[in-house]
Formats: sequence, structure tokens, C-alpha cells
Amino acid sequence: MTLALQALPLVVLLALLGSGRASPAAACLIALAAALPAVLATLPEAAALPGFLADQALRGLYLGLQPVAVISGGLLFHAAVTREETAAEAPAPSPARVFAVTLPMGVFLESVTGFAVGAVFALSALRRMGLGGAPTGALALLALVMVPWGGLGPGTALGAALSGVPGQVLSLGSAWLTAAWLVLLAPLFWSLSARAGLPVPGRERTVQAAMLAILAGLLVLSAATLPFELAGILSAGPVMLWALWRADPPRDPRAALGRAAPYLLLTACLLVARLWQGAPAFRPFPDYPPLPLTHVAVVLWLVAGGLLLARPDGAARAGAALARARRPAAVLLLYVLLGRLLAGSGIAASLAGAAAAALGPLAPYAVAPLALLSGLVTGSNVGSNAALMPVQVALGAAAGLPPGLAPAIQNFAGAAGVGLSLGVTAMICGLLADGTRPAQLWRLLLPWAGLVLALGWAAIPLLGGYSGLRSELNAHPL
Repeated sequence: MTLALQALPLVVLLALLGSGRASPAAACLIALAAALPAVLATLPEAAALPGFLADQALRGLYLGLQPVAVISGGLLFHAAVTREETAAEAPAPSPARVFAVTLPMGVFLESVTGFAVGAVFALSALRRMGLGGAPTGALALLALVMVPWGGLGPGTALGAALSGVPGQVLSLGSAWLTAAWLVLLAPLFWSLSARAGLPVPGRERTVQAAMLAILAGLLVLSAATLPFELAGILSAGPVMLWALWRADPPRDPRAALGRAAPYLLLTACLLVARLWQGAPAFRPFPDYPPLPLTHVAVVLWLVAGGLLLARPDGAARAGAALARARRPAAVLLLYVLLGRLLAGSGIAASLAGAAAAALGPLAPYAVAPLALLSGLVTGSNVGSNAALMPVQVALGAAAGLPPGLAPAIQNFAGAAGVGLSLGVTAMICGLLADGTRPAQLWRLLLPWAGLVLALGWAAIPLLGGYSGLRSELNAHPL
């Protein structure tokens, strides 16, 4: 009975979103109401419910306002750097342009900023080409294929702290899985591009597949040899420059450099901010990462604000950007609150433990689906690892897996769930503002989820057997 109550909020939420009869906000509000009996049944004392709800609301607000601030900052930055274009000047859609802005550019920006800003930028670029609808939203979400290194890897750092596996080792294990996923996602990109009205010809497919293979190779190389926080930026950057140059060869290199200058400025400011160790920070909860003065949201707002002040129409642009952010921000905060109730009450861990116990000897194969589900519910790699990393570590240890393997699968699959998450898909639908529903995005991205599960399952017998990586994993027992 208790397990049925605990599963009810997720069942209700997925059913409402899948039916398309409820908006993301309404579906989440109903799921929140359904979660209250489950929380009451899970907490050790009923009298603790009011205090628990107040505490989780504050925690949810603290966690949720960070991605909201980053998303709004990303929209402000985009408003600051976007040129006014006539219909004749707007870039015409092409397979090369769509690929450049969704995968290499989106991945690079996500690696710099995190919090799904890569998808926001990709969607903005696609909309400027005149594309819309569910296929466009799904294409934008492909920018979130390297979330373990998003925002310079706070989720991976937290996962390392919770698992006892060094961040460099956890990053390397995740990189092998992500590299395989990048290469295998090419057919999904081509299918979505065709659905958006831009079929990719054979020669272009060959070039795009080569770019993804190079990106995958650079990711593994960077994760193996460089500080893990920089692996996303340093692997995606060269491929992004190649893809953008190829999609739009500049007639005037100086003009091209001028258009790239704001992005270079933002990247430089973010990297310089990371060098300020011990910056003043707001830390209301000792078990959560602090919010330092050098947080990506603060840098985004400062850079975007400076660029907007330099424009005569900066105030109008800022107002329009913040107006666009209102609806996705409200929806995201609701989903963060739901995720906190499920994780903080122990419901997520209870459901994970029940699934593992029911599977018996197949329990190791529960690591990937549980991780994917945790990313889908929490909408962030930080939230996913915070909710389930200890459970996954215990599950891997009980199954006799190499010490770092279950954490690597959790970090990979939980991060992969972010692109399908309730909050992020609702945010993308809100930005599309054309009637697209999350269920439509999920249907288009079913191969995404299938590949994540297949790779997570294949890693159980295969990834631990790779001698170099296995020695790394075994060298760091818990």
C-alpha cells in the first residue's frame, strides 16, 4: 500500500502529461496534491509534515531560483547579442546550420553555463531560422547530451563527493558512455531534422557523423587528461567553430570575429570567475552547494546587463526577454518543488530500493533506468545525483560491480534524463509558445531514452571489462 502511494504522484504526473489534457503547470499541481499522502505515509511522524513541507519549499526555492536565474540570464544575453534582422537577412534553414546550432554550439554553451541554457540558445537560433513545432523543440533538447560537464560539472563534483569516487574517475567513466551515445544519436538528429522539413543528404550525413565522432573522441581524451570541469568546453569548442564556419563561411573574418566577441567575452568571464577561489557565497543549507558571487547566473546577468546598457533599445529588449522567462520559470519552480518532496521524504530512494529488491540478480540492470527516472523527475544532474547516488553506490556494491561503475552509470543516465525531464520539456514548450506539449517531445525522443538504457545495461558487462578503465575504477575503492 505504501509503495502504491509513493508511486502515485509520478503515475498521475506522467499520465496527465502523456494525455495532453493538462498543461505542465496544472499537471504538476495535481501531482503535488497526490504527493502529500505519500509524504505523510513515508515520514516517520505525521506531526513532522508541516515542518517538512516548509523546509522542502525553502530548499526547492533555493535550488529552483538558480536555474531560473541562469535561464533568464541566458535570455537576456541572447536579447543583447541578437541583431535586428529583416526577413531577407534572417538565416535560411539548412541541415548544416541546424546541426551547428543544436549540437556543437548548444553543447558548448551548456558546458559553459549549465541549467539547460544550451537548449534555450539552440531553440532561439532555430526559431530565427523560421522553424517551430515539436521537432524543433526536440532538436533543441539535443544540446543537452553532455550535461555531466554542464556549467563546468557541479553535478559530477557532487556525485563524486557522494560516491567517494574521485571526480576525474567519475568523469572518465561518464565520458566513455557519453561518447558512445553521441555517435549513436546521429540517426535521431537526422530523423528530427527531416520532420522539421530539412532532410539531411548523404554527403552531409557523413560530415556530421564525423563531427560527432571527433567530439566524442575529444571528450574521452579531455576527461582522461585534463581537469574534468573543462572537458565539455575543450571538446565541444573546436567542433563548434568548425561547424559554424562550415555552415556560414564569413565573407569578412573581422565581422565574424565581431559577432563572436560577446560569446568569447562571456566564456572568458565565466572561466575567470572560476579562478576566484573562496569568493563570498550564500549557503543557507550546509548539505547543498553554496551560491557564490561567481555563480554562472551572476556572471550571465552582469555580462548581459553590460551589453544591454550599450544598446539604445536595451531596456525594451530586457523587458521582452524577462517576459518570455516568466512562464517557464514558474513551471520549473513547481517541478523542482515536486522533486524535492519526492527526494527529501525518501520516496525516490524507497521506490529505487523496491525496484532493486524485486529484480534480484538483475538488480545491477536497474541502475540505468533508476538514474534516468531520477533525472526526469529532478531536471538536473545535481538533483539526480543528490537523490539517488547513495542508493546506486550501495546497489553496485551489493552486486559486486567495480566501485566506480554504478556511480558512472548514475552520472551518465541521470544527466541524460535532464533533457527529457518534466521541468525542462515544459520550459521548452513554454518558449515555443505554439501549443507543443511535453508528451509530443517525449514521443519524438523515445530513441534518446532507449539508447541511454541500452548503453547503461551494456556497461555492466562491458565497461568494467575494459582493462584501463577497470584498473582506474578498482584503484579507488569506496
